[in-house]
This record gives sequence, C-alpha cells and structure tokens, in this order.
Amino acid sequence: MLQIQDITIVQFKNYLAQSFNFTEKVTGICGKNGIGKTNLLDAVYYLCFTRSYFTKSDAQNVQQGLNGFRLEGNFTLNGESHKLTSILRETGKKEFSDNDTLYGKLSEHIGKFPAVMIAPDDVQIITGGSEERRHFIDALFCQVDHQYLLQLIQYNKILLQRNSVLKQFADQRRVDEHLLEVLDHQLIAAGNYVFEQRKERLQKFIELVKQFYQQISGETYVVDIMYDSQLTANSFINCLHLSRERDLYLQRTNVGIHKDDIELKLFEKPFKQIASQGQRKSLLFALKLAEFETLQQEKGFAPILLLDDVFEKLDENRINNLLQWVCSHNDGQVLLTDTHCDRLSNAFSALNIPQQLIKL
Repeated sequence: MLQIQDITIVQFKNYLAQSFNFTEKVTGICGKNGIGKTNLLDAVYYLCFTRSYFTKSDAQNVQQGLNGFRLEGNFTLNGESHKLTSILRETGKKEFSDNDTLYGKLSEHIGKFPAVMIAPDDVQIITGGSEERRHFIDALFCQVDHQYLLQLIQYNKILLQRNSVLKQFADQRRVDEHLLEVLDHQLIAAGNYVFEQRKERLQKFIELVKQFYQQISGETYVVDIMYDSQLTANSFINCLHLSRERDLYLQRTNVGIHKDDIELKLFEKPFKQIASQGQRKSLLFALKLAEFETLQQEKGFAPILLLDDVFEKLDENRINNLLQWVCSHNDGQVLLTDTHCDRLSNAFSALNIPQQLIKL
C-alpha cells in the first residue's frame, strides 16, 4: 500500500514554509479560491513525478521574488518508509533523493510512487489536440513500464536531431543520405517499441474506460475509442521512406509515433463536437479512473489519487458515483479539494468513511 504521511513545502508557489500531516485514507482540503489547495496537491504530485502537474518550468514553481524551493514528504510503500526530497537550487540545479540517496537520473524515480491527478483543465484531453491524449497515455505507460519511458525519451531526442538535420539540409541545399539513414534507424528502433506497447496496452485500457464511463454517467450507450497510428497500416521504415521527400520539403518529420492519437467518438461522430458538458466530464473521469485501475493492477497496490475541485464540475449523481468508487471501493489514499468545507464533510459522512479535513 502507498500512502503519504506528511509533506513540508518551502518556497513552492504560494507557500513560504508550511507542513501538513495526512492522518486518514481520505483527506479533504477546503478553502477559498487562490489560497493554495491546488498547489498542495501539486506538491504531492511533484514528489511522485519529479515535476509539477501544471507547469513545465521549475522556475515557475518558485515563490515570486525568491530563489529555489524544497519539498519533502514521508511516504510508506508496502510497509517501508521513504523520505522523498526535491530541491531546486538557486543555480537552477534540481536534486531529487529517496531516503537521502540522490538519483543519478530523475527518470529512475518515475513509476515508483504512482499517483493520478484529476484537475479541471484535464478536459483538454478530450477537447484538445492529439498531443494532449498522447501525453496522457505516455504519463500512464511510463509509470508501468520503465523501458517505455527510456525508449520514449530516446525517440524524442532522435526526433529533435532529425528535425534539426532536415533544417540544415535545407540551409545547405544538400542532403546527407547516410546521416539520414542512421537517424531513421535509431528513430525506428525506439518508435517501434513505443508503438507495440501502446497497441497492446491500450486494448485493455480502452475497455476499462468504457466500463467506467457507463458507471459514472449511468448511460447505456457506448463511447467509441480507438488507437490511431500511421504505423498500424504500414511499417515505420516504409512510412519514413514514403514521407522523405515531404520531410525534406517541410523540414520536419511528418510520420511516426509523435503523430499518434486516441479517437473518441459518440454515435460515429467526434465526441468533443456532440457531447454535452456532463458527457465530457463523465468521459474525463472514466479516463482517469481507468488510469488509476491500470496502475493498481500493474503495481499491485493503489496509486495516490489527487482530485482537484471535482465538486464544481459534476452533478450530484455523478459525484456520488465517483466518490463511492474512489473512497469506498479501493484501498488507495485520496486527497481532494473543494471551496466548501461543509460540502466535503457531508459527502464523506454520507459514505460513512474515516475522514480528515484540512482547512486552509
């Protein structure tokens, strides 16, 4: 079982220096907007992932006017204690340690302390472009397969190199076919691994999403979900050869796993175009709960579930269905935020579960 017992936050976002203890399986965090509820969840997420859920740049996580931050949390995992510490130095250097042992590479930490965040802007997974959905599935699969993470890192590195070389060819008005072949070979090796894993793992994941959607929404019809990749109909090497002339002309790589998507349809039409707000929210939570269930099955224990402002996004029936599952039907730790303390307390009382309420 995975739990966070406490966290100390120094100069992270709106927190100058503050500590929190988590004493129950389910913890509600309430307070006015802008007081730091989401930032507290993000601090927990950061210790699990070595990065913020909401901001790409570590510099944006430092409290304004100061330099650097420090996060420290005490976790228990299957009976063992772990002190996770993340420090961003004034120089911009980041250090991450487990029980005071520094990681050589941050990627070594990914997947050891799994967590699932559900936040309001996550609806972009449904309404946004393919990049949003790729990022979502990659964040999941990187936690369950370390080799997937390494191959994805390698692929993105080679992709940047290949695109840079294509630009150089255009500037120099000459093409080094041998160099391009070497890069293609490296890109194919990493890309094929990621493609095969996505194809295999998404089959089971998609079925989970459909089950959770019906459970949360109470609707009987089925959402159509399909993995869409250029590599399904043709081999990667053939795709690159067929696209080479176009790649040289456009100075970027136009085929590969970085173009993959997850198609979402309702009644054979794009889901985001015809779905109601309630249906979109139901599908979002179905995707996230399928992520949670996948991690639980793969790891053998439940990840930490972080729910940000969910009460404002779902109607009462959907909220009850969601909380019944996340708080009563799994063994994982749950931290959730709301602007209304009474609403949180009443929801927990209705489920008859041990609860902790943190008022900010």
